[in-house]
Formats: sequence, structure tokens, C-alpha cells
Amino acid sequence: MVQAPDIAQLSQDCHNWRQQLRSDRNEIGELKHRLQEIAAKNPPKDLLTDVEHYHNQFYIQLINIHDLKHAIKDYEHNLSGQDVSDELVGKHDHLHQEYQNLEHIISDLRTDFNIFLSRSS
Repeated sequence: MVQAPDIAQLSQDCHNWRQQLRSDRNEIGELKHRLQEIAAKNPPKDLLTDVEHYHNQFYIQLINIHDLKHAIKDYEHNLSGQDVSDELVGKHDHLHQEYQNLEHIISDLRTDFNIFLSRSS
């Protein structure tokens, strides 16, 4: 038998997701700094397209992180004083799926950028 989650468990999930998203935001900030260092070295023209691509991707993912953190925070705020309902669990599952998708995108971006770094050195 699967036990239904309680509010404390749902809230803890939200806290963990937001904490990981903060970490992701900080990491992307570090990757942006490394990208700026590469751009400052006047890279060959063939690398400039990649520099622009990663600059855009970092910007987009920072927006995605911000938006998801905000959605999670709003959801977590609405948890207080409510009973666990199917609607609440459904929203939780939806946010969890969004979180997992974003984590996958960030992981792929990190991997691709590290490959780019090794090529541009």
C-alpha cells in the first residue's frame, strides 16, 4: 500500500528543490564567468558562435530557474493550512516533473559546456 504524503513531506521536497535550484543558479554564474574569460581572449571566429550560444543558454536557464523557484515557492506557500488532496498532490507531481526536466537540461548544458571548454583551451 502506498502511503499518501503529508504536508511536511511535500514542503520538504519543495525546500530541497529550491536549494538545488539555488546551487544550479550559482553554478551557471560560475560557468558564465568562465565563458567571459574565453570571450575576453579574442577567440577565433568559429568559437564565437559557440560563445554566443552558451551565453544565450545560460541566460535562458537562469530565467527558467527563477520561474520554477517562484512557482515552487508559491505552491509551498499554499501548502500551509491545507489538507493533502488529489489536486495538491497533482500540482506537486507536476512541479516535480518540471524540476526533473530542468535538472536534465542543466546537466546536459554543463556536459556540453565542459566539452566546449576542453576544445577551446
